[in-house]
This record gives sequence, structure tokens and C-alpha cells, in this order.
Amino acid sequence: MILVTGEALIDLFIGTATTTGFPAEAVAGGSPFNVALGLGRLGRPAAFLSTLSNDVFGTFLAEKLAESGVSLDYIQRLPNVTTLSVVATSPTGQPQYSFYAPNSADRALTPEALPAELPADVNAIAAGSYALGVEPIASAIEALLHREARSRVISLDPNVRPRVVGDLTAYGERFERLLAYADIVKASDEDVELLYGTHDLASAARSWLQRGPKLVIITRGEKGPLAAFGDGVLERPAPRIDVVDTVGAGDTFQAGLLAWLDGEGLLMPQGIAGLDEAQVTDALDFSAAAAAIVCTRRGANPPSWAEVERFMAERA
Repeated sequence: MILVTGEALIDLFIGTATTTGFPAEAVAGGSPFNVALGLGRLGRPAAFLSTLSNDVFGTFLAEKLAESGVSLDYIQRLPNVTTLSVVATSPTGQPQYSFYAPNSADRALTPEALPAELPADVNAIAAGSYALGVEPIASAIEALLHREARSRVISLDPNVRPRVVGDLTAYGERFERLLAYADIVKASDEDVELLYGTHDLASAARSWLQRGPKLVIITRGEKGPLAAFGDGVLERPAPRIDVVDTVGAGDTFQAGLLAWLDGEGLLMPQGIAGLDEAQVTDALDFSAAAAAIVCTRRGANPPSWAEVERFMAERA
């Protein structure tokens, strides 16, 4: 089972203003939430570790996870309100976010509230996004990863959100500490630029490898993903599609990556350390296909395994 931890929120998509206001649609969101949802849709055993509100939005989020087969055993319900992320989409399909998150439920997980131990069937933990930079959940996640490192695969996705975490320097310092616990790091080119101010993605990926991870992947939108592992760097193309929006694309890529590795029996520390070029190529292509499908849909709506296979077969 893959245990995903981090934030869960409501994305409020707003349309073009009219004389009476903005048309809006509220959907389930949050980067780690989307990863858990994606894993469930892809048919892999997954659970979500976080705190959700007792309000109508928290109930909606829990129901969405359950509908996709994600276990709710590690979720705690609290009276805090649910974070709202207002999303306006640019003409190119890029999301623009505004967050309303003070005292919200998804950042309320404390180190003391972590499960005392995890069952043996949890083979991987995926953590990420702004939960790595807001308290108390950031300290809870750091404590969990420190405790479980090397006994289970640890996967990190920074998915940097400056408007939420505020101090990017402090966020970057924590991320650097977490690299020592990670087996897999998946980030975007935008994450690298925000954290390090560089466009040299291959050098950034190799520098992360030197800190502990065995596989580093940087997504580059329509340019396709780049992976660093062992002594090499591998680049793969992205599928050509008509983009509706890119909301949830990186999260679905992460879910596809973990799902593919899990399906191949490779999602264990020794499996990640021993990946060869053919395996990384197949993993990247599957993940990129899953992400591409999401980009043809409105919002974060991850595909099933059969949908990804059909998509890839049509383009073979």
C-alpha cells in the first residue's frame, strides 16, 4: 500500500466575470490528495494520511477518496474549516492560484497524532506540496519520513506554492533536509527555478541524487520529463495533445510513476536503487501518458489504468 500524506482542499474554479459576478465550480483538490486519488483510479492500494474538516467540504473530500478506493483509515476529522484555492485559468491553460487557508484543517496534523507504527503492507510514503512548509503538518511529515526512511520508499514532490508557504528560504531548507530521507524526488521545472533560481535542470537533478535519492524526475510540460538515476540522465518526449488545462497534471504524473513502479514490484528501496534505463523509460512514458490525459480534461480528473494503456496504444 502507498500512504500519501499532505494537504486536501477545495479548488474553486472561477470563470470570466459577468455583470452579476463570477461563475464558479468547486471541486476536490490539493496536490497530495490528487496523488492519492490518482493511485486509487489506477487500481493501486493507497491510503491518505491527513486531517480533514468536519464541514461539508471535508465530507466531500473524504467521499471522493472513498469512491476511488483510497483507504480513509489514516484520516482524522477536525472542526477547522477547509482550505479554499481559487483557480483562474490563463488563456494557455495554466492555473493561477489564490489560497484562503488560515487555521484550516489540512495543515493541522501534529507529530503527536501520527500513527505509532505503520503496518508491513505500507511499502511507500508519498509526501509533498505546501504541507511541507506550513505548521504543524510540516513537522509531522518530517518526523514521519525520518522515522520510516530506508524501511519504505519515500517519494517527495515539492510542488512549490510561494503564496502559501511564504518564506521560500525556510521551505527550501526543510526540503533539503527531507532529501536525505527520499528514494524518489519528482519536481517540475518551475519548482527548480523557484527553489534554486536555475534553468539547468540536469545539474539540479544530479545534485539531488548526491543527497540521497536514487531517482530524480523533473517534469518540463510539453518538453517531456527528465530523469536522473545512477550515472545518467534520460529525457523522454511528452505526448502531443490539445490542452484544456494543466490542473493536476504533475500530481497525476506522480501517481502514474508510483503506480507503475508498484505494479512492476519495484516500489521498494532496493527496487528503486536498481532501476535500469529500460525500466525508467517505461515508467516515464506511462506517467507522461497519465498526465497528458488529465490535461485534456477540466480539473484534476485522473485516468484509470485501462485509459492510460488505451491512450498509449493509440499513439504507438
